[in-house]
Amino acid sequence: MSRSWERKVRNNMKQLNKQRKKQGIQAVVPSSERSDTFKGRSYIGPILLVLVTAMYSLFVRPDSTQTTMYWVTIGCYLFLALLFVLRRPYIKVGTDYVQTRKFSGDRRLKPEDIKSITAQEGYVVIERVRGSNWVFSRIMNRYPTIEIGERLKQFSNQHGVQFNEK
Repeated sequence: MSRSWERKVRNNMKQLNKQRKKQGIQAVVPSSERSDTFKGRSYIGPILLVLVTAMYSLFVRPDSTQTTMYWVTIGCYLFLALLFVLRRPYIKVGTDYVQTRKFSGDRRLKPEDIKSITAQEGYVVIERVRGSNWVFSRIMNRYPTIEIGERLKQFSNQHGVQFNEK
């Protein structure tokens, strides 16, 4: 198919989805954009930030000229901890990609960028061809690792990526 045809289909799909959303009907999702998203819950980072804030408030005593900056610093640390709680980590497995959120933003892997996938109880590890491995842990981020492992097994069978189960 030509790109202009794909662009027309995408635009028509977008208009149709807007109309369906106004009518309260579920949006039509093209088959190429279907994906499964598994969300975790970050709690270690926010707890560490709250502990650092508590230590800062216990050990640092401001003089009269630094009182405002002291409270701004404490407020910023607590706000950052709140952001980490609200910004849930996720892994999205699409038809031809795996995507997750890192500190520097969303990252996406194509099947050719994945060396192997290892699933074991409590952990799922995606080994990359270049760069560090992606580790999804039940302990660290409360990911549903069993469901992620099952979905990644389907993904690896579909794309010929090596899948190891321990």
